[in-house]
Amino acid sequence: MNCYVCAAIRLTAYVLLTLVLLPVQMVAIVCNMRLAEELPRFYHALCLRILHIEVRVSGGDLMDGPGVIVANHASYLDIPVLGALTRASFIAKTEVASWPVFGLLAKLSRSTFVERRAVRSRDQNDQLSERLNNGDKLILFPEGTSNDGNRVLPFKSTLFAAAERTLPDGSQVKFQPVSIAATRLDGAPIGRDLRAFYSWYGDMDLAPHLWQFMALGKVTVEIVVHPPVTLADAAGSRKELARMCEAKVTQGHQAALRGIHQGVPVQLIDSDLSGELVGFSPLAIICEDFRLFGPDRQFGA
Repeated sequence: MNCYVCAAIRLTAYVLLTLVLLPVQMVAIVCNMRLAEELPRFYHALCLRILHIEVRVSGGDLMDGPGVIVANHASYLDIPVLGALTRASFIAKTEVASWPVFGLLAKLSRSTFVERRAVRSRDQNDQLSERLNNGDKLILFPEGTSNDGNRVLPFKSTLFAAAERTLPDGSQVKFQPVSIAATRLDGAPIGRDLRAFYSWYGDMDLAPHLWQFMALGKVTVEIVVHPPVTLADAAGSRKELARMCEAKVTQGHQAALRGIHQGVPVQLIDSDLSGELVGFSPLAIICEDFRLFGPDRQFGA
């Protein structure tokens, strides 16, 4: 059942959180502080807590060091889900940079913006390679758009061009497939129709969708982590590499929807750190009181 009072409280908490951390991230970027890399992950984890999203992870571990995580994409909500799991920057469409609020947040999280035109592919490959050479981990949604969350769209092989470059140590760039699926609402399985409350695609308006989502109960998102692959595993073919990643992501996605993959809840916020930052703030009251997150609290408990 929808709770629009809860939605108003969550929206207030989200706005407060963003207003507090936004100038901190700006200063961290200008001063080239390590905090600029750490703060987005903490911010995303707090967003998940506010939005009442439970993340469960199965499969292997997310890779360390530079590389590209490739995942299916159903919603803008995939961004805090993945952003809270690992310290990484997103590869986003150029038009995202001009979006109100979210465009600024994408810039402050050090996202790399790319165009889908072939004439820019060389420059963009150089840009991505530079990030990888600097030791950054990137997150890519190779479908190129979001969808209804019930399927995985074909991966665009042009977005795998970074695989043809090598890292400073001579090794090949790793691409790690990751499957994302919204599977439960308040513990009950989500069907094809209800999954639209999580998925944002087509000509859906962002604000009404976010408001409706904030009025829901706890949404469970399953993450299935697959082993990393390189161009060598795909016989030197970028298209084959994209196909391999797509097959793994599709397999994990469908298995999660059928309930085959049921991961364990992950603690996304370090209790000590979160206590130091928000333990005595109004945000803590919003997060912990009024049973807003119910009795089964998974994040930072």
